[in-house]
Parts: sequence; structure tokens; C-alpha cells
Amino acid sequence: MTASSTPDSTRERIVGAAKAEFSRYGIAGARVDRIAREARTSKERVYAYFRSKEALYAFVAGRELAEVVEATRMDPADLPGYAGRLFDYFTEHPERFRLLCWGRLEPAERPLLDGEAPTRTAVLLKVRQLREAQESGQLDPAWDPVDVLALVTQIATAWLTQTEMAAAAAQLARDPATAARRAAVVESVRRLFPRPGATGPADGTGLTTGAGRDTTGLVAGAGRDTTG
Repeated sequence: MTASSTPDSTRERIVGAAKAEFSRYGIAGARVDRIAREARTSKERVYAYFRSKEALYAFVAGRELAEVVEATRMDPADLPGYAGRLFDYFTEHPERFRLLCWGRLEPAERPLLDGEAPTRTAVLLKVRQLREAQESGQLDPAWDPVDVLALVTQIATAWLTQTEMAAAAAQLARDPATAARRAAVVESVRRLFPRPGATGPADGTGLTTGAGRDTTGLVAGAGRDTTG
């Protein structure tokens, strides 16, 4: 048996084909026959590895989430940096963001599946890290760690979830560059969750116009001075 025809390689082809299928069509719209055809195998073989389409999605999404966690590495003492890494990762891989979003839009039976374990594990780990950062004085203890995690994630992915605003920014923003959107993300998180004792933005996180003028005291898009 050649390396390309081993059971493990068949399974990996199924997973790779499923990743593309789910990202494009979602869970309800995905078709196991298309996945099998793209993986150069049969539907029966797909079901031999995964008991249902939902179980296959859960496995694929769990693996992708693990890759996101590894690539972005949350540092509770530097949440702006973490937001920037999330922004970079999903801006570079929007199809992976879509893949994970389908699981929120189509919950179905997946909370009962083993593939959901990576999601729970990742969330629990990050909440614990944030709570420990609060206890050590690295993060304002007034915030609930769950709220911190939800807000940082939402801000970091705002331009992916609000595609109409991304299109508007390309035409209407003072600086339409992606770097300007990233700077707004990082600065927003810095203002919400500043480092203890911090008096200004970390290097490279300040908002700037195309001419390079520092506008860290301005609300992006409104131009209103909020520094006091």
C-alpha cells in the first residue's frame, strides 16, 4: 500500500475536503458526496471515519480552533497584541473564520459531540489565564474574565463580521488601508484593557492618518476628541 492510499491519508483528504466544503457552504449546505468526491473516496468511507456530517464538522472546527490558539497565543498582560494577532490571522485566512462562524449560526447537536471539547478547553484556559492576570495585578479585576474574552474577540473580528462596514471603510475612511483598521482594533482594546501603569499606547498601536499624524485621542471615524 502506497503512502497516498493509506487509511490515515484517506482520512486527512476527507478532513481537508470537508474544511473547504464547510467553509463555503456551512453545515446544512455541505454535502458529504461532494466531500467524498473531492477526497477521492466514497461516502461510505467518510461515514466509516465520522458517524455524521455534524461529527465531521465538529472535528474539522476543533482542529482549526487549535490552530488559531497556537497561532495567536493570548497573553493576558498584552490584550492589544492578542487582538492584533487575531486580526492578522483571520484577515489572512477569512475562509477559516467563516468555517468557525458556521458552528455559531448552526448549533444543531454539536455541543454533545466530542469535537466540541477543544472549544470548551480553549475558552476555559483563556478565562483562567485572564483571572490569574487579574489576581496578579496585570488586568483590572473589575471586569468579568468572560466579558473580557468576548469583547476582545469581537473587536478583533469586527471587520470580518461587518462586511458592509469594511466596504464603506474602503471608500470613506480617512485611511482606507487594512493597517489602519488593525490599528483601530489594537487601540480600542488598549483603551478598554490598559496595562497597569500604562500612560500611552504601546509602540505601533496608535492610530495614525495616512500622513502619519497621531490621532490616538480621536474616536475612529467620528473625529471626536475623548482625551479629556
